Amino acid sequence: MKQTTGFTPAVASERDFLPLAYRDGPRLLGDVGATNARFALEAAPGRFESIEVLRCDDYAGLAAAIRAYLDRVGLKRVNHAGIAIANPIGGDQVRMTNRDWAFSIEETREQLDFSTLLVVNDFTALAMSLRHLSGNQLDQVGGGVPQPNSVLGLVGAGTGLGVSALIPTADRWVTLGSEGGHVNFAPGDERELDLLRYCWKTYPHVSAERLISGPGMAVIYAALAERAGRAQAARSAPDIVAAALAGSDPIAVETVDCFCAMLGGVAANLAVTLGALGGMFIGGGIVPRLGKYFHASSFRKRFEAKGRFSSYLAQIPTYVITERYPAFHGVSTILHDTLRGRDGDSPLISQIRAARDALSKAEQRVAELVLTRPRMVLNDPIVEIARNANVSQPTVIRFCRSLGFQGLSDFKLRLASGLTGTIPVRHSQVRHGDTAPDISAKVIENAASALLRLRDSINVAAVDAATRVLRLARRIEFYAVGNTAVVALDGQLKFFRFRVPTVAYSDSHLQTQSARLLAPGDVVVTISASGRPPGLLRAAELAREAGAEVIAITAGKSPLARRASVVIPVDLPESDQGFSSLIGRLLHLIVIDVLAVGVALQREEGNTDRALAEFASRDEEEGEDAAARPGP
Repeated sequence: MKQTTGFTPAVASERDFLPLAYRDGPRLLGDVGATNARFALEAAPGRFESIEVLRCDDYAGLAAAIRAYLDRVGLKRVNHAGIAIANPIGGDQVRMTNRDWAFSIEETREQLDFSTLLVVNDFTALAMSLRHLSGNQLDQVGGGVPQPNSVLGLVGAGTGLGVSALIPTADRWVTLGSEGGHVNFAPGDERELDLLRYCWKTYPHVSAERLISGPGMAVIYAALAERAGRAQAARSAPDIVAAALAGSDPIAVETVDCFCAMLGGVAANLAVTLGALGGMFIGGGIVPRLGKYFHASSFRKRFEAKGRFSSYLAQIPTYVITERYPAFHGVSTILHDTLRGRDGDSPLISQIRAARDALSKAEQRVAELVLTRPRMVLNDPIVEIARNANVSQPTVIRFCRSLGFQGLSDFKLRLASGLTGTIPVRHSQVRHGDTAPDISAKVIENAASALLRLRDSINVAAVDAATRVLRLARRIEFYAVGNTAVVALDGQLKFFRFRVPTVAYSDSHLQTQSARLLAPGDVVVTISASGRPPGLLRAAELAREAGAEVIAITAGKSPLARRASVVIPVDLPESDQGFSSLIGRLLHLIVIDVLAVGVALQREEGNTDRALAEFASRDEEEGEDAAARPGP
């Protein structure tokens, strides 16, 4: 990125071609750390000019540093500024923990005569930058391929250990505010256990940041020297890195390798916690300085060392952020979104304002409630929304449908995405005296909540394993009893069209008799909410004894789960027991669909569109015929 010494305002002809949002002058962007404050001017989206790095020690505070920068580039003021700062941001007052700067955001804005001064956490800005980085701005370490529209994880070691993520929602990306660097340090081998014991002599609580950071590297060095029985003088992180790269100090070499391995463990834990299938990104000031040394380190080996989940992590790419000023990209994006939605409007709020005059008088009262108290509407049940708007409950439903939604639950999902970047998962208890609209809304909301919980908690490694087993099956049998029998039948209809002999049994006697006739290469899919029916348990045992694979879609810690080759846990919370029959069947049907789609894609690998089209057409055209055919 080119660095300039001054900023020249665009002449009239250039200015006419700028986006409308930038025609009131360039925007000031900043990235303020413990040691340095980096500033730039953004004259057009993604075009950063006049980059300067100022030493924080030379200035009394943020306002003084900004003034000095503006003087350097020849500007008296700017309209809009966005600053990333290495500090938690919890309100107007900011007191930096790693230096003696303290300030009010609003007072600083007034002092500098800015129209806008946005201050965000530096790791929030770094997370928001991830989608804008590519090519030589990133250095991939190891294998893996990013999955589109998936969570991007972020961890960075510098003065501390920063953790964040970039998460896709319905209409935008949101960042994860986290202090994940302060989780308990988890040793991965005997050497790291000795490091933990060394730290326990001084610190009652040993966090990951205590060791995986710049100051932490000095602690590792001292601990390894003691472990080796060698008297070594204390060394700073830059000295340790330099000695390791030069190969001049064996303890320094071991320190950096140990540091990289532990960072790999932290990155892996974050990846499985977040489901970061879009990739894990490594920021901070230490790792980019290691260059090729990091590739040869134990980082990626430790990242993938996850036992049963090693194959899951092997698919996730890891990248070192090599862009020199990545935070500018994130600050720019956040500032742009803030200015675009200055009045707090989400797209849905704007839609309600535009449609308000076309609504009925009663619906307008609901609209006014949403516009003035959106978060209350988001959290309250329909009865409270109707009461606060002074309308009937059916009017609330009509209001939602007037805006194009199927009902209140659908409306709330979109409202939540626009306001908070998260989707609400609520459970509403059906009570005696509930009206028909109450019952309808609560039952549907509870089902939707269960589906969202399944989406967020489903064991993707188990799904992958089950899909591979089913794709190679010579014969597939679905076993279920009682209310779940319809799920087994649905499984038969879906998998029969793969031209694999498939049958469904809901009678315990037939299940046990058929299980005795199975052989290696055959697969039984057992489905049960409780995982306890004795006949089903016996059939699963017989199938395993015959050499068949058994897939269980059931409660994770149930007896049936313990008898299966592959378990896809589907656990219902206690609060859902009143709807367990409905919700259980719904979740089991969804899992069957997930497996069928997975098998279809694997069988037609490289032609996804054709596989999905064939899956959908056969589902309708052959479903009834397949039900009428006798079992093979």
